[in-house]
Amino acid sequence: MIKIFNHYLHRRTLLQIFLDFSIVVAAVMAELAWRRAELTSIVPVLGYAALLASGMLVINTSMGFYQRVHNRSLNQSRARAVLAIVMAVPVTYAVFGLLPLGIDGRQSLALAAMVGLVLAVLHRIYVAHSTPQSMMRHRVLVFGTGPRAALVGRTLKKDDPHVDVVGYYASPNEAEAEVSAWGILSKNKSLTDTALELEVDEIVVALVERRGGSMPLRELLDCKLHGVRVVDIATHFEKTKGQIRLDSVSAGWLVFGDGFSQGGLRTIVKRIFDIICALILIVISSPVMLITAALIKMESKGPVFYRQERVGFNGRLFNVVKFRSMRTDAEKNGPQFAAAKDDRVTRVGRFIRKVRIDELPQLFSVLNGDMSLVGPRPERPFFVDQLTREIPYYAVRQSVKPGVTGWAQVRYHYGATLEDSAEKLQYDLYYVKNHSLFLDLVILFETVSVVLMAKGAR
Repeated sequence: MIKIFNHYLHRRTLLQIFLDFSIVVAAVMAELAWRRAELTSIVPVLGYAALLASGMLVINTSMGFYQRVHNRSLNQSRARAVLAIVMAVPVTYAVFGLLPLGIDGRQSLALAAMVGLVLAVLHRIYVAHSTPQSMMRHRVLVFGTGPRAALVGRTLKKDDPHVDVVGYYASPNEAEAEVSAWGILSKNKSLTDTALELEVDEIVVALVERRGGSMPLRELLDCKLHGVRVVDIATHFEKTKGQIRLDSVSAGWLVFGDGFSQGGLRTIVKRIFDIICALILIVISSPVMLITAALIKMESKGPVFYRQERVGFNGRLFNVVKFRSMRTDAEKNGPQFAAAKDDRVTRVGRFIRKVRIDELPQLFSVLNGDMSLVGPRPERPFFVDQLTREIPYYAVRQSVKPGVTGWAQVRYHYGATLEDSAEKLQYDLYYVKNHSLFLDLVILFETVSVVLMAKGAR
């Protein structure tokens, strides 16, 4: 994993992005070489090719092609590929239509670029459904055999097909093993010798108790000096799953670790970014909002918009505005989470929830400063009081402005229980700790995929 602007990206993802970018540029270069173009025309053409390749990366990201772990079928990936190509066609001809008039062969250059785009998208499908090569695999040794070690092993085997768990090295202070006996490595050799013999890339320290001599610090240091990465369980989940797990984190880790930066420059940049993006999205989505308002009015009596008090930045209360998607008497029995197949939802409401159109009026809340474009979703005071009492660190998510979309929204399904709220908090904590303009852009691109595929809505 490589940390870029506080956000972890896997080296395979970066390699895939670089390869796709290169395929498009190489296709245009091949066309230029075929026509023996002059040097004076090559440089501007390659600049436009790079611009187009960057646009293709945005499209591929929104299609979810750079997700390391997915559960798509081959046909689903093919359908996304077709959609990506359809979106890329007008972009390609728009970009090459901007070429200086003195450059010949615009049509052939655009065609070559499209060939490169198609090859890149087809390669994405192949990579997503092929068995990873041994040279690209990551070998992990788990230090510990207790419940935390078992959790690390389960998540790695379930969520990352590129990882090989080579085994578990027992600590002398762990009374009982909770991992399979076959996976426990022999203690006849030191931890350092075991790691080097098994060609381990990383050691995850997953002990329930880390005091009283349970950790061989000298051996762990030796492993690190030999090029083996050593991380604790909290850091492991942060970099591999993009979450800060409540069952493995401590207040000390949060306080003394990096992140949680709330500097003035970041606040100013985020605010400018919010205003510009909100204005653009409002202009683009205005026809959709007008049609939605008319359909809501036609289907049922009552207001078009639904206003509800939510908890915002630093616990401040504000009214969030959404298109009304439920009956006007939806909460006659008091506040409650939305449920799957909720009979309180109208027919129009069911559709606009599925494609997230009901959230569009919140763009005006972004403009007036109550919300940000990206951040933890704002919750109602009734639920905030309950969740703050029952879930540790829940109030931390209020240290940044709530968002129209967020890391938890693109990483986890709709939350309707206390357990779901705790799970989503782990992603919100990751965002609060590592938020940056780069992470905001990643979330916005993934939000496009969530909306297009109608994932997680209720």
